[in-house]
This record gives sequence, C-alpha cells and structure tokens, in this order.
Amino acid sequence: MPYFIRWQDVVDILIMSFLVYQLYGWFKNTKAFQVVIGLGSLCVVYLITRNFGFFMTSWILQELGTVIFVLIIVIFQAEIRHALYRFSPLRNLFGRQESGQLLDLIELSDSIFSLAAMKTGAIIVFQRKEPVDEYLLHGILLDSAVSGQLIGSIFMDGTPLHDGAIIIKHGRIAQASAHLPLSINSEIPQYYGTRHRAALGLTERSDAVVLIVSEERGEVSLALSGELRPVENPDRLCSQLNELLASPIPEAGRSSWWERLRRNFWSKLITVLLVIISWLIINAREGEITNANVPVKFYNLSNDFLLTNSSNDEIEVQIRSFSSLIPAPKENEIAADIDLSMVKEGNNVITIRKEDVKLPPGVVVSRVRPSTLRVNIAKKARKWLRVEPKIIGSLAGKSKIWKITVEPSSVLVEGSENILSRLEEIGTEEIDLSGIHQNSTIERRVVSPAAQLRIIRDGNVKIHVNTNR
Repeated sequence: MPYFIRWQDVVDILIMSFLVYQLYGWFKNTKAFQVVIGLGSLCVVYLITRNFGFFMTSWILQELGTVIFVLIIVIFQAEIRHALYRFSPLRNLFGRQESGQLLDLIELSDSIFSLAAMKTGAIIVFQRKEPVDEYLLHGILLDSAVSGQLIGSIFMDGTPLHDGAIIIKHGRIAQASAHLPLSINSEIPQYYGTRHRAALGLTERSDAVVLIVSEERGEVSLALSGELRPVENPDRLCSQLNELLASPIPEAGRSSWWERLRRNFWSKLITVLLVIISWLIINAREGEITNANVPVKFYNLSNDFLLTNSSNDEIEVQIRSFSSLIPAPKENEIAADIDLSMVKEGNNVITIRKEDVKLPPGVVVSRVRPSTLRVNIAKKARKWLRVEPKIIGSLAGKSKIWKITVEPSSVLVEGSENILSRLEEIGTEEIDLSGIHQNSTIERRVVSPAAQLRIIRDGNVKIHVNTNR
C-alpha cells in the first residue's frame, strides 16, 4: 500500500462506493437519475474550466451550483424522502410487513390465469415493507378480504373499478381503481402498455410486488425492482408470490456474500472506479500549510518530583492538511503533550517529536520549532512553616501592641526541597495597624514566597491583635 494511502482512506472509498451504488440502484430508472448525470457533467466541465483558467465560465458554474442544489431538493423531494426512508435503520423495527399467510395464493393464482385466459387486463399491487400511499392517485378505499371472485369482478370490463390497480396491504384489499406512476425507462419494449409501465414505475420507487395481466396477449407477469418476470402457469405464480411475500428480499437472504458481490459486478466495479478517481482528484491538491503557536502540556511526572521551570510555554509548529477539503485546524484544537516519565532531578533536555503534537484527523506536522525543551525538575518535599503576620503601620494614639497570636501558628507547605530547606517561616497578607483601636481578630491569607511552593491548607488564618492603653 503506498505511503500516502491510509487505512481510513480505504474505508472511506468503500463507504462511498456502497452509498453511490445504492443510490444508483434506486434512481437508475427515474428522472432524478437523469438530472444527476447532467449535474455530474456540469461538475466535470467546472473542474476542467477551473484548472485551465477559464475564470468566467468556472465562476458562472460555481454560482449556479447553489441555485441548482436548492432546485433539486424542491423538485425531487419525493425521491429524496424515499431514499432517506430506505437509509433509516428504524424502518425494520417500526415498519409493518404484509403477512402472506392471510392470502389464499392458490385461489388467487387460479383467478389471475382465468382473467388471462379471457384476456381481461388486471394489475394488482402487493405492498411489502415500504409504504406506497404517496405514489397512488384517485384510489377508492375498500378494506375488504382478498378473494379470487372479488378480484375477477373488479377487473371485469365495464365495471366501475376495472380501470386502475388493486392495492393489497396486510392481507386485505385496501384500494381499487388506483393510478400508479409510470416508468420513464426508455428501454421498455414498445409492445408493453400502460399497465406494465405503471407496474414498473411503482417498483422503481418502492419494494412492492406488482402482478400484471396483459389484455392484448393474455400473459401474466410479475414486476419487481423495475424488472418484469413472465409467469407461465398458476403453480409457478403461487410459488413466486409465496416466496416474495413471505420475505421481502428472499434472493439476497439465500445467496452467499460472493454471489451477492458478483451480481451486477460491472456496475459495482464502475462505481468503485469512479469513487477512486474522485478520491484521487480531491486529494491531488494538498491542503494549505500554516504555522501555529501551540501550548506545551506536561504529563506523567512522578509524584516524587516537581516541575520548577521550562524553557518554553509554547512551541511553533508547521502543519499541513492531506486534502484541500480539510480545513486548517484552529489553535485551540492543537496541543503538544510532553512525556516527563523519564526525567531526572535537575536540568533535563527533552526532544519534541512530531508525534507529541496532537492534531485532528487529516492533518500532519511538517516542522517543530524549537525541537528541544529544557525543563528543571526538583525533588518534592513537605514542611511545616511558622506563620509570621506581615505588619505595616502603627496603632493610633498611645495604644501599643501587647501580643499578636496566629491561629493556626503553622501551615504545611509542599514544593521544591531546595527552597523549603532554606525556609522556616511564611508570611501573610499585609495587616495595617493604623485602622485598629482595640483588641481585634483579623483574617488574612498566607502568601507563598515562591511559585514552586503550594500551601496544603487553603483558606485564611486568624491573627489576634491584643493592645493595651
């Protein structure tokens, strides 16, 4: 595998190939697919004109892109809604499915071939997982049981409901005389009439199974996924209906993964190649190179040590994006994490690696400056220090200080062993005696004499000032 292709890129190509192939399978015989081909041609023209410096043409196509995108959403909202419904992972949980056990398929098959023998046209829709109501027009609600005699009487020439389709949902006839959307597939043979085109049009938009009886030829056919399947006899029709209505996708369920991969192999191969070419075009232009000041963060320092000083609080890094589609990260999204697990007491020189800089996906570090850091490590210690209040000013009048006591008299301080060894006391915030006229208790915070020292006991101490007159 070439060094510039990551495993994420391979997964990215496979995901996009799957999505593009699914969209192709759903829209290949619809008006939306023809529009997508036209838009793809415009995109190719835009890329060519942009790369060859035809600024006016590329600018016009770029401005038209936003308008066309909005028009597609408005015009093809039904197809888009249907595609999103197919993508939904919850439709298998909440979608209702027709039960083939409610239908007498033997009687139904005999009735259908009786209509074919009399050359009486008929079209029957079996709804499966996906609802078909949004594609139906002018249907008459029935909600009646399915029987061969009822279907024969509905399609008998001259009856009020013979012109249109019967819709069977959940084992019952839901509608009659319903009009279906016609297929726009130009490859349908001319001898197929309106019934066949309507059956194909509905199966192109849903997973429904449509049964057609030809009025001119007396033939019986099944429409599924935009394809017609001739049926020779009642037994074959009964078997196929039982298979299709018992499981919406029986063929995929019985076939192995290798057989499913080989099915429509050339269409899948072309899809993968187109996605790979698109990926190469997108990644042919590298993203911008930028410089950023990155804060330095330290971790893994032993509890026995203390970081007292660092030569740099931030470093300068040069970053590069894999693709022009990846935006440059913001400075607050980048940090340099320096591992201090191997440091020793005293001065240490640490090499900054590119791997120490944490970046969003799709971005790499080109250069780090400076390449090293100097850190000073001190041994950590604890010591009790006497609290010495810091007094300024003097008492008013003839008053004198008799005694000053502090509660608590000492505090525990943690920090560098070298600094603590030289200290015996620690001061407080200033206390101005000029405002004191009698015995008083004052609260003040203890002030650390160095940044490397930390007072364990947080909060104020009480200073009791006793005076005499």
